[in-house]
Amino acid sequence: MQAAANTFQEHLGTHPTVVNTDYKAREDGSTMKALAWMGAADVRVVDAPIPDITDPGDVILKVTGTTICGSDLHLYHGEILALQKGDILGHEFMGVVDRVGPAVKSVQIGQRVVASFQIACGTCKFCKENLSSMCDNTNSSSLQNYMYGTRDAGFFGYSHFTGGFAGGQAEYVRVPIADFNLLPIPDGVTDEQALYLSDVLPTSYHCVVDTGVNQGDVVAVWGMGPIGQCVAKWAQLKGAKRVIVIDKNQQRLDFAREKSGVEVINFTEYKDVAKRIHELVPGGVDVALDCGTFHEPKTLMHKIQKGLMLETDVPETVNEMLLSVRKMGRCGIIAAYAGFTNGFNIGALMEKGIRLIGNGQAPVRKYWDEILNDYIRPGKFDPTFMITHRVPIDDMAKLYAAFDKRQDGVEKVFVETQFSNRPAPGCPVTSRVDEWGT
Repeated sequence: MQAAANTFQEHLGTHPTVVNTDYKAREDGSTMKALAWMGAADVRVVDAPIPDITDPGDVILKVTGTTICGSDLHLYHGEILALQKGDILGHEFMGVVDRVGPAVKSVQIGQRVVASFQIACGTCKFCKENLSSMCDNTNSSSLQNYMYGTRDAGFFGYSHFTGGFAGGQAEYVRVPIADFNLLPIPDGVTDEQALYLSDVLPTSYHCVVDTGVNQGDVVAVWGMGPIGQCVAKWAQLKGAKRVIVIDKNQQRLDFAREKSGVEVINFTEYKDVAKRIHELVPGGVDVALDCGTFHEPKTLMHKIQKGLMLETDVPETVNEMLLSVRKMGRCGIIAAYAGFTNGFNIGALMEKGIRLIGNGQAPVRKYWDEILNDYIRPGKFDPTFMITHRVPIDDMAKLYAAFDKRQDGVEKVFVETQFSNRPAPGCPVTSRVDEWGT
């Protein structure tokens, strides 16, 4: 064990063993596999100390399933502020309760649970309304307070900008205030169905509900990563009569057409997306939803501005939505934006009377029970449709690079640990990233 700890120290150089501010290692020096950020495009699976109980409300989980999210790529590229070398990443995970603090009441050792990607206190004004992502008390980032005027909840594995909490791309993870931030998983729900309740399912559902997709609407969705794939399905379940999806990756567009029966636009084929949408829907769509990314600018102007740090984010998708939506239409932004942008078409927003909605980080607590009991358990929404691969945690560093390049049609991945159950029937079996095609 000492040798493993030294290996991690060698990775970090002169940095502390684990940088995450909430971290307390077990006294016996035992270690685990974890995915750590070491710099831009440099993530590594390392041997890290296993966390221990820090506060009475803590739970330590043995992670049985974790995954990679599109927003993790912002960390991978070093685009999120306040990352530090050695931070353990990952905000979507589930597991089996291994240890409980003396104040924990709702879960027991050995119980199967999924964690919310955000860490909420359970007692502030927002938490009492189940708006857990807006918690006042779990994020100490003075930088976020300066940039936004207030702070969101703390998040697992998403830099010190969101509180510096160690993440769940690891074999063990500490969950603070566990009674409020863990959801017990009932028998009959597989791990593959449960894992994505941590983020992608409530996030995509929130985008559709918060923006307001109504019966008979025509909806356009930008970005066909896992969030966009789920948003398209939720929009259909909420009564949209047409869903049009936009991306540059033809495999993802084909995947969406096959799985959801949507109309597709490849923006490498149609350079003027708004014009194409007006050809398909004269007058514009009712609802436009941004499920894409800010780290891949389309135009030379924004590539230069971003490269010179004259802006942190690009407005190209939002501007396309403003042009594509009908007068008095609705635009929702669930894509992760972090800072400032130039060239935003504020005139279209005002003159067309558009409702532009920043959906914010999804309040997971608000939707957990509804998604689980009204959609997953009755079979109305099966999240396993989006799982394309299953890999061992040893391959997490390679998975980041493959996911960034959209290699082998990768959409959502189930990452297993030594504690994982066998794959559920009909779900992908374990493979190694090196075995994938290009």
